[in-house]
Amino acid sequence: MVEVTVTPRSSLADRPVQVRVRGLSPSQLVTLRAWLKDEHGERFQSRAFFRADGSGEVDPGRHAALGGSYSGVWPMGLFWFLQPDTPFRRLVKRDVAGSPFLVRLEVFDGLQLVTEPQEQLLARCEAERWFVGPGVQRVPVRQGRVRGALFLPP
Repeated sequence: MVEVTVTPRSSLADRPVQVRVRGLSPSQLVTLRAWLKDEHGERFQSRAFFRADGSGEVDPGRHAALGGSYSGVWPMGLFWFLQPDTPFRRLVKRDVAGSPFLVRLEVFDGLQLVTEPQEQLLARCEAERWFVGPGVQRVPVRQGRVRGALFLPP
């Protein structure tokens, strides 16, 4: 049984996570896809192609991506290379304190080049990427022409 995991499942957006796929056949070619929808419903996604090692595992922190949105060893590549489905859109988080970005990670057999993969999904999981830590206070700032927010630690 194929399994994809993200450790930790919930983290701050600037903290690294570890993505792992287990249960593959040795040397199996797979596509890892990450995607999320922003607050306006716009989808951003990335994909990378990997060949499983001798024990049937893929770890983007140890194994080089063979292509896709990036190539080489990039532990956070699936998160860093997210691109919009609609050109010229930017990934911006407006409600930084109220909710995380939910990033879905999926594993497909073979190389999937299309936006909507045609092959059956082997495994999936979800990661929460928060922009404000627990207990942090957001204080609006309005002084003269200055507008902004002050984030105070607990």
